[in-house]
Amino acid sequence: MRNWISAFAITLCASSLLYAQAPAPAKPAQPTAQTPASTKDRDIPARDLPLPSARTIIDKYVQAIGGRKAILAHSSSHASGTLSVASAGITGNIEIYNAKPARSMVKTNIGGIGEILEGFDGTHGWGISPMTGPSLAEGTELDQKRFDADFYSDLHDDARYTSMKTVEKTVFEGRPAYKLSLVKKIGGEDIEYFDAETGLKIGTTGSREGPMGPMNVTVSQTDYKKFGDVMVPTTIKQSVSGVSNVITITSMEWDNVPPSTFDIPERIKALIK
Repeated sequence: MRNWISAFAITLCASSLLYAQAPAPAKPAQPTAQTPASTKDRDIPARDLPLPSARTIIDKYVQAIGGRKAILAHSSSHASGTLSVASAGITGNIEIYNAKPARSMVKTNIGGIGEILEGFDGTHGWGISPMTGPSLAEGTELDQKRFDADFYSDLHDDARYTSMKTVEKTVFEGRPAYKLSLVKKIGGEDIEYFDAETGLKIGTTGSREGPMGPMNVTVSQTDYKKFGDVMVPTTIKQSVSGVSNVITITSMEWDNVPPSTFDIPERIKALIK
């Protein structure tokens, strides 16, 4: 199953394009993870308590959403929902398709703008927008799309990372959370937050290349619901260089995505040399 929010690839194209419609922020939004969480042992500061390993935290998360066996049992997913950018008065519908080993397609239809497409077919990453036309990802942007498209990225395969470590116990969006530093073999670092009580992943921060260059991205994910045998967050709040949007997932289906869903459009084929 797609790591919903390492969900950067889910909304990155749409968010970066919508950013042009919204007022420019004075500065990027900062993560809300700041204050050390309280501990049941009041005599020991939270910073002095032994921290569970990153692998222990990740394995607890995998178990919390359904378990490794349930995740590996699926080969594709199709989520439907809505997207809104309150600051710009923008709303639309979104369709998110993913398939193993690493393919993705996001279709966003925005009132007054039109259809925005972003895809990765396992080799090529691309986007089409009424605002910018067709574009082909290259270099770092393509590497990031390939990384984010991994269908089983929830499992956090060690082979994808140079290092994974637990940084601290803190608070993210009002919840006690473990903060993990994940240094990727493709370069760069993602920070992920896992609820210290439920084990569920509740947030991610990092940087991604987009149509307008590097973008700081902060994501929170809540309201987990069970679709079949796997739990999925249905409220996804994302801040892209200070501009916020919200995705609400209303339905999720497994293993019914045709391979043709990921075919490259003719307008993109014309850009491939």
